[in-house]
Amino acid sequence: MSFVQRFNQLDWDDIKLSVYGKTAADVERALAKSKRDVEDFKALISPAGEAYLEQMAQLSYQATRRRFGNTMSFYIPLYLSNLCANACTYCGFSMENRIKRKTLSQDEVAQEIAAIKQMKFDSVLLVTGEHETKVGMNYFRQMLPMIKQSFHYLAMEVQPLKLEEYAELKTLGLDAVMVYQETYHPSTYAQHHLRGNKMDFNFRLDTPDRLAKAGIDKIGLGALIGLEDWRTDCVYVAEHLHYLEKTYWQSRYSISFPRLRPCEGALQPKSVMSDKQLVQLICAFRLLNSEVELSLSTRETPAFRDNVAMLGITSMSAASKTQPGGYADPKAELEQFATSDERPAWQVEQAMKAKGLEAVWHDWHAVYSG
Repeated sequence: MSFVQRFNQLDWDDIKLSVYGKTAADVERALAKSKRDVEDFKALISPAGEAYLEQMAQLSYQATRRRFGNTMSFYIPLYLSNLCANACTYCGFSMENRIKRKTLSQDEVAQEIAAIKQMKFDSVLLVTGEHETKVGMNYFRQMLPMIKQSFHYLAMEVQPLKLEEYAELKTLGLDAVMVYQETYHPSTYAQHHLRGNKMDFNFRLDTPDRLAKAGIDKIGLGALIGLEDWRTDCVYVAEHLHYLEKTYWQSRYSISFPRLRPCEGALQPKSVMSDKQLVQLICAFRLLNSEVELSLSTRETPAFRDNVAMLGITSMSAASKTQPGGYADPKAELEQFATSDERPAWQVEQAMKAKGLEAVWHDWHAVYSG
C-alpha cells in the first residue's frame, strides 16, 4: 500500500472544478472551523478565498505562534554536484544544458563546511543533480559521515532512492529528505521530464512512503509552482500530506513553496502565482495543519520573506548559493536557479529579530530527542 493507490482514486479535473467552484459561504464555513479538512483547504485556496486573506492571515499567525512560538529555524543548502542524468525543462542542471559540470571532492566539501560554519548554521540541506552512478550511494557513503560531524541536522534533496538505501543513509547520519513531485498532473509531468529516471512518475510519487518506512525523521513535500494550475497541484500536496500523516505518524513533515525562477534554459510558467496568492496558500496550509513545518527559500525577495515570516513560515534558508563550491568560492559558475534574497545570514537574522522572532540555527527535534 502506498500513496499511489490513493492518487489513483483522485481526478485532476474534478478537483480543479471543485476548487474553482467554491463560494464565499464555503470560505466562511472553513474559517469558522477549529479543525479543517481538504475540502476546507480547497475553499481557502480558491479564488473566492482571496477576499478573506486578512482573516486567514490573522488565524494563521495565531496558530503558528501557538504551536511554534516566536521562532524561525534556519538552514542552508550545500550543493555537492551539478551532474545530472535527467532532461528537465525547468532546471539549470538539466543534462541538455551545455554548462560546466562539477562534483565536489572531500577537500572541497571541507572548504564549504568551513565557510558555512562561520555563518552559524547547524542544519544543512545537501543538494545534487540526479546522477546515480557518479553522484549516487557510493558518493553519499563517502560524504555523509564527514558532513555529519559538523552539523546536528542533515537533510538531502537528491534523486529518489530505494527503501534499503534510505535506511542505510539514516545510519550514516541522514535526518530528513526533501522530495518534490514537481507536478501531480501525469501528462504535464511527462512534458517536462524528457529523459532519465525522473521520467518515472510513480517511482517518484512513492518516494515519501519509502522514506517513512525507512524511519526518516522528516519528509519534505511540495509542487513546483508554475508547471500546472497551482491550486489543483497544491490540493494534491494536501492529500499527500494527509495520507502520510495518517499512515506514518512517526515521521514529521514539511511543505515548501518553490515558484519557478530564472535558470539556464528557463521555462515560462504555465500558471503564474502572485505574491498575494502565495500568502493565501501559506495561510491555507497552516489553517489545514497546525503541526506541519512550512519552509520558504531564497527564491523569494527579501521584502516578501520578511513580511510573510510571521504568518505561518517556520523555517527558511539564508545566504544560499545554488552552485557547487559557491560558499568557499563565490565566483563558482552555474546556479541551479537564481536566488532573490541574497542577504548574508546575519542580515536575515536581524530582519527576523525586528519582527520579534528568535533565530534557531539547529533543528529542535534532533537536539531534544537524543
